[in-house]
Amino acid sequence: MEVIQTDIVVIGAGPGGYAAAFYAADLGKKVLLIERDPRLGGVCMNRGCIPSKALLNASHMITAARESAHRGISFGEATIDLNRLRAWKESILEKLGSGIASLAKMRGVSVMHGKAMFESSNKLRVETPEGQKYVTFDKAIIAVGSRPALPKAFDLGNPRVMTSTEALEIADIPEKLLVIGGGYIGMELGTVYASMGSKVTVIEAMETMLAGADPDLVRPVAAYAKKAFQEVRLKSKVLEIKTSGKQIQVTSEFNGQKMDEKYDRVLVSVGRVPNGQDLALENTGVQRDDKGFIKVDERMVTNDPNIYAIGDIAGGIMLAHKASKEARIAVENLAGDGNAVNRDYLIPAVVFTDPEVAWVGLTETEAKAKGIEVQVVKFPWGASGRALTYDRTDGSTKLIIDPVSERILGVGIVGHGAGELIGEGTVAIEMGATVHDLSAIVHPHPTLSETLMEGAEVFFGHSTHVFTKKREH
Repeated sequence: MEVIQTDIVVIGAGPGGYAAAFYAADLGKKVLLIERDPRLGGVCMNRGCIPSKALLNASHMITAARESAHRGISFGEATIDLNRLRAWKESILEKLGSGIASLAKMRGVSVMHGKAMFESSNKLRVETPEGQKYVTFDKAIIAVGSRPALPKAFDLGNPRVMTSTEALEIADIPEKLLVIGGGYIGMELGTVYASMGSKVTVIEAMETMLAGADPDLVRPVAAYAKKAFQEVRLKSKVLEIKTSGKQIQVTSEFNGQKMDEKYDRVLVSVGRVPNGQDLALENTGVQRDDKGFIKVDERMVTNDPNIYAIGDIAGGIMLAHKASKEARIAVENLAGDGNAVNRDYLIPAVVFTDPEVAWVGLTETEAKAKGIEVQVVKFPWGASGRALTYDRTDGSTKLIIDPVSERILGVGIVGHGAGELIGEGTVAIEMGATVHDLSAIVHPHPTLSETLMEGAEVFFGHSTHVFTKKREH
């Protein structure tokens, strides 16, 4: 049987995998990209980031239309054609997938669709639609990502029990939807279904939703959820779920009481697990930890010197842009001088709820937990002219500042378009900007970006649109 030889093989064509393949090709390497799905893009593009944001945009349009009457603009009740909605969402994915395939072709990256398994540290067996193929390589990058966790207690084999994968298909609009887990996936998809008419109940075991975000940033989201959702139950847990006719019967505990309820669908959003279980890694020197994540060093090298791992499969924060950054680090090491390291790069986090929440760098909660002395300043969006024109004064921008050096250590934003604003905070921290630097930069008016500048001015006590006592030096 013919054996395909390549310099670098990349397993998984998500935002980490295709970024690695493209960069390696740009550096003159012969690259083979292997992907199980018929369409490139990975989970992020096909079953995660992109389809969820498409549906969230649609849901925000529904909400905006409903809330426009006080502006003197009235619409009839929204009607939803699920077939057209799904077709629109799919068209976005197809355009992006085709674009990635075209970029691969232009760069000379070979693409193979199939399931890859290691025969050794330099050889793969790939099960493709055309039959088995063998690939030998100098170096490999594993970028197979993760999948939604579905605990055995919730895995009934009933399609009415969904993970995010099935929820994004929008098979129907359930009258009653239970979301198990108040993290970013549960809250985002709960927002989608609530806007389309579902009565959404969220059950979260912890004391707050959106763990990881500072409590003050979560409050506007909690206020929205209280209005848009049927109920949000914190410090609650699901004891049992089972099929009951065309519904799912759920037994839960809340405020010390057991509750038995029936839902038309249940969305399980309790985290993600790595996808490395069927790569035949036992035929290599690659090692995994007790949770299934591949162990890597600061250069993204596994315990096998020929094999690298990036993105979700390598553990840490499970975000697409983190995988893309690690792709660069891995490729620079295997194709370059080998000096690139995965230092503490800033990885901004964005939750696309209503309103959006975004943060980067040190959070106020982390500072308190670690005993780090910081000064926190906030600029309320009620003082922003642009926020008023959006009718979205529920936001705020806050800066976490070292009181001695006055360097910006963290930025947190909640509000309309927070995800688009956090990039400026990331640049400021990464470049070592002080709060004076940020206050001195001219921002366009009227914009929401001004809230970062005025937040910096609050530190000195002379924000134009907020009265504060002057800071003593």
